[in-house]
Amino acid sequence: MTHSLPRCLAGLIAGATALALAAPAMAQLSPQEEAIVSAVDAGQDDVIAFHKAIVEINSGTHNAPGVRAVADVVMPELAALGFDVAWIDQSAQGRAGHVFARHTGTPGTTRMLLIGHLDTVFEPTAPFQDYTREGDTVTGPGAEDDKGGVAIMLAALRAMHEAGTLDGANIIVALTGDEESVGSPREAARADLLAAAQESDVALDFEGLARLDGKDMGSIARRSSNSWQVNTTGTEGHSSRIFSDGVGYGAIYELVRILDAFREQLPEEDLTYNVGIIAGGSEAALSDDRLSATAYGKGNIIPPVAVARGDFRTISPEQTERVVAKMEEIVAQNLPGTTATLQVSRGYPPMAPTEGNAALLDRLNAINADLGLEAMAVLPPIMRGAGDINFVAPYVDGLVGLGAAGGNGHAVGEWVDLSSFPRQAKRAAILMSRLAGERP
Repeated sequence: MTHSLPRCLAGLIAGATALALAAPAMAQLSPQEEAIVSAVDAGQDDVIAFHKAIVEINSGTHNAPGVRAVADVVMPELAALGFDVAWIDQSAQGRAGHVFARHTGTPGTTRMLLIGHLDTVFEPTAPFQDYTREGDTVTGPGAEDDKGGVAIMLAALRAMHEAGTLDGANIIVALTGDEESVGSPREAARADLLAAAQESDVALDFEGLARLDGKDMGSIARRSSNSWQVNTTGTEGHSSRIFSDGVGYGAIYELVRILDAFREQLPEEDLTYNVGIIAGGSEAALSDDRLSATAYGKGNIIPPVAVARGDFRTISPEQTERVVAKMEEIVAQNLPGTTATLQVSRGYPPMAPTEGNAALLDRLNAINADLGLEAMAVLPPIMRGAGDINFVAPYVDGLVGLGAAGGNGHAVGEWVDLSSFPRQAKRAAILMSRLAGERP
């Protein structure tokens, strides 16, 4: 396993892009791999029916019975393929739970961790609940994120089972029930995933397939997701004394100074940062869940309090620490008569674009050539958000995006392209079959 950062991400992208421009080679599939292709094609109707069944179950993260209901559909399918399946209760973390399933194969061969999730962002009160199909396009809550990925994972494993390549495979399936809103404390909510990673060699992420300009893209990195909050104070007084000695600028001007300095001074490659909510005045406070704010003030009173909250996303731990240090430096440069504090909460860690991850994409592109498919160039990391594979990135090489092609994720009208299911299932099943026959 290789986990050193490449000298230049641009070099990795350029190399994979060159591969993507090459014409696909003639198929070099083994008889068992040919059997996988046939099994995937023959099983497409069953996989679509399975996908419909789980999309029609509301499994918003906070709908614990709904998440468990999806698990109850998935678990027998895995058990039928020879997996030892367990439901891991997460009620102590304020969530439903996870499905973990283990298939024990030939000792000493590559150990694979397959990652997906059962929950969606659409709670039972959301207006978007229905499954609708028009040709190969299905709209529905979680149709792409991540019920399409769960369906493709199952299709790949079924095909391996039918072709006989699952027999020797060492696989742990991890389907979390809280990917869209991780339970608390986070350490407990992801303890089982981290434990699985530490006994694995490769992690394969079955979230959505990225497409750019009509082409399938390979994802070897996901950025972090971190939150920040700035609180400022000023000296309350009559507005006629604003900027004067002994009074100063007030809390809102100080907060605006900080936010504008973030805008001007933080930019660097693969970094984004956002202000999501802001309030200030004679009184200002965020709600307990920090999703809303209350404020009171008058135009003729210098505001004594202000608050803003947002997020920032990075490609490496080093970038995270560098950005936090710069934010702290900006916050410390107070205007006269003001104070400011910065709180940073590190959420999903980054999945950096390592050489090991790039090598996995090379393996997948060899399979693309054998299937007569175009090679996949590297998706720029800034185009992909965080996910559960981020937590395991320090321990294993990983590949992202083995799930379904679709769009409008996390919004009314989320859709998935059913024609991507067999393409992705074949890629995944052949990749897992080849890895299963190797020693890491």
